[in-house]
Amino acid sequence: MGRKYFGTDGVRGRVGEKPITPEFVMRLGYAAGVTLVAREHLPAGERPAILIGKDTRVSGYMLEASLQAGFAAAGVDVMLAGPIPTPAVAYLTRALRLQAGVVISASHNPFFDNGIKFFSAGGAKLPDAVEAEIEDRLEQPMGCADSARLGRARRINDAAGRYIEFCKSTFPNELDLRGLRIALDCAHGAAYHIAPSVFHELGAEVITVGVEPNGLNINDDVGATRPEHLRQTVLAQGADVGIALDGDGDRVVMVDRHGEIYDGDKLLYVIAAARCEEGRLEGVVGTLMSNLGFEHAVGRLGVPFARAKVGDRYVLEMLHERGWKIGGENSGHIICLDRHSTGDGIISALQVLAALKQRDLTLAQACADLVFYPQRLINVRLPLGFDWQADVGVSTARNEAERQLGDSGRVLLRPSGTEPLLRVMVEGRDGALVEALARRIAGAVEAAVAA
Repeated sequence: MGRKYFGTDGVRGRVGEKPITPEFVMRLGYAAGVTLVAREHLPAGERPAILIGKDTRVSGYMLEASLQAGFAAAGVDVMLAGPIPTPAVAYLTRALRLQAGVVISASHNPFFDNGIKFFSAGGAKLPDAVEAEIEDRLEQPMGCADSARLGRARRINDAAGRYIEFCKSTFPNELDLRGLRIALDCAHGAAYHIAPSVFHELGAEVITVGVEPNGLNINDDVGATRPEHLRQTVLAQGADVGIALDGDGDRVVMVDRHGEIYDGDKLLYVIAAARCEEGRLEGVVGTLMSNLGFEHAVGRLGVPFARAKVGDRYVLEMLHERGWKIGGENSGHIICLDRHSTGDGIISALQVLAALKQRDLTLAQACADLVFYPQRLINVRLPLGFDWQADVGVSTARNEAERQLGDSGRVLLRPSGTEPLLRVMVEGRDGALVEALARRIAGAVEAAVAA
């Protein structure tokens, strides 16, 4: 399905450039308000209401006001939650029985980007078909409800506290984190005032990093996409474990006491192995980017494994299709449907810590059965609309790489859903060959762009 504005994670771009402009976002709010409310069957006299949360980017103030104006014009009430993680919006939307939730965030991107993503009344990301309906409505002129039906706005003052209690409720009642020294990196993002309280109130000693947002420093050399900073903190502070979230708090990467970094595949395996031991693991969903070693390790657990398209929304769709509970991406998006309706960095970290506590294992011990294939990912910037698939040099380099790898490796080329990039991934048993082939394909793409 071709979509004009929505990518794999909502509408995203550089602030001040279409579509992330005040005028467009106001129209998006109106279109979404009309579309989402039309799909709901509210009792007579009940007003539709939508929750808006945001991360810590300075542009969030502007975009929040624009969205609010659009929703009000559509006759939709708005509840403002302020800076809270993306999964907190999903939870509060469901808990407050609202018609939808909206997050203003560009996740792991730098501060000069921002985006808008939506959650349904049930706390799940909107299906592609609903996003297509919103896009269709955007092509029509913006209207305005009668004055008596205009939406109103109010702030939820206890949004953070409600979400902190929800996160804690996902950790087993019989366990606590006493005696654990945790280094916690919040990426100067939406979880800066929430995640430290969750782990502290469960008993851990918490050393905080990335908890001083200024509107411009979100994800700036910190967080889940820059785990080296956390690694250094863990080693310098003698922490037992490190936890890094991204700017909107929906992904997590961890570090053990020796400085070893654990990505989403490894953390998902820790959770899956514990669930399997308890007899409550039906299957695991990964993505096209999941390491072959992860797939083989899940197979040794004796449960099925399936790959979805890249993007946590597609992992979630496949989990629902198959009736499974556990899935995720190597980037750190982990979904535990027995705990939350969407991926959640804080809750995923809690599930890993619970698995380690219950089995009396370290991260290294819990991942001992994992043997990863060397994997190389290179991002190549693309001009807008560039058709890399039609280039003979790119297809030749790809075909030759696949021939050399045979059955012992994979090649994956895919455009990013959030940035103007082509992601070139090569995986195989021979690390040197993997590196050479990835560079060769990336070089072919760069040559095609230059030509």
